Amino acid sequence: MTDNNNRDDWEEAFWYSGKTTRRRLVGWSAKAAGALGAMMLVPAPWRAAFGAAKPFKIGSLQPLSGNAAAGGKTALVGVQMAVDRINKMGGINGRPVEIVTGDDESKPDVARRKIEKLLVEDEVDAHVGGFLSNICLACMPVFEENKVVNMISVCLDTTLTTTKCNRYSFRPYDYAPAQAVAFAPYLVNKLGKRWHLIYADYSWGQSTRDAYAQEIKKAGGEIVGGTGIPLGTADMTPFLSKISGDFDGLFAIEFGKDGVTIGNQAYDLGLTKKYKWAGDGALAESTNLPGLGNKIEGFVGINRYIPVFDPPLNTAAHHKFFDDAVARLKQIDPSGPLPDRYVQSNYEAMNALKIGMEKSNFQGRDDTMKLIEALEGLEMKEGDDFPQGDKVLRKEDHQAFIREFIFDIKDGKHRILETVPKEKTIFPPACKFASS
Repeated sequence: MTDNNNRDDWEEAFWYSGKTTRRRLVGWSAKAAGALGAMMLVPAPWRAAFGAAKPFKIGSLQPLSGNAAAGGKTALVGVQMAVDRINKMGGINGRPVEIVTGDDESKPDVARRKIEKLLVEDEVDAHVGGFLSNICLACMPVFEENKVVNMISVCLDTTLTTTKCNRYSFRPYDYAPAQAVAFAPYLVNKLGKRWHLIYADYSWGQSTRDAYAQEIKKAGGEIVGGTGIPLGTADMTPFLSKISGDFDGLFAIEFGKDGVTIGNQAYDLGLTKKYKWAGDGALAESTNLPGLGNKIEGFVGINRYIPVFDPPLNTAAHHKFFDDAVARLKQIDPSGPLPDRYVQSNYEAMNALKIGMEKSNFQGRDDTMKLIEALEGLEMKEGDDFPQGDKVLRKEDHQAFIREFIFDIKDGKHRILETVPKEKTIFPPACKFASS
């Protein structure tokens, strides 16, 4: 039976964005699609406050279908949360904000076409989004060619802000080298010296593998081997069953559906009992925990965000962010998942863009260079805009550095073991912008 009251609440929560447009609602539940459809037809309550003010159009390309769809849906919730709040507080420079979404279908070739449409046909003023790193890499040149600011909101491939950086793209959260700098000493000194790395065999997994291999060695540890597993592999046992030998720990670099698969199958093969079990926090996101059950117990990871109120996350700003996200996520998934880092980083990416637009008095694409200059070196303070914590967008490479949380899974929940200050995650810049 449909819960009409919950549906009404969900629709009301999304009204405040004004107009979220997308040609297809692939991968969403019928309930969510119906709510979005209704939202597009009904004038938002805030519209009267803006009068005839022309809305800013913010593009958001996300994987709403395909391998990464589960994460893409929560990512879009984060963008929507930020836009709703911005509009309720008076918009940006007196103008409302509308999101124009695109589904990249988790495919780089599709993504390139969709992002060109957002920039050329839809004429968005700026972009917040990007989930899979191979898609971010495929789309980076398009933003440069069209001179549109791209606020990356999930992709972690190292080269996005190093060898393949460009002046138009920003990453207002961590990346693999910073995570590795923060986590490697803990791995080597508290869990074990010798590690085997298991990784998603595409750009993000490969660059993250390289970052951890380097930092584990620097911390006095050793990499004894590596196993790459293609994205979307339903049966990982042929890969995992070949892992054996005398070493201390398995370090997994996986996310989403593949994170659930490897967590369950590594446990079933006895690997997580034989070896210490650690990895990137994406494997054990809150949205993955129901699918992992007790098989993820004892896993040790690192993440920029986990949905707990242990210090230092027991703040009024985090409580507000958490409560809003929980209510929205329940409308997408009735099991009621807790917010993950994809909600958090999309929410904060939109807020970083907002502050840059306000500082530069941005009015449209003619002001793009002024917006870039306002974002370079931008200081973001912990609070309602940035519940994760303080951060700075480094001018030299448009990379932010943030505090990290080392955690384990205890009784099916995240538990903070250590907080690593952002100052202890800094990695030297390796970007050379082409002349603009």
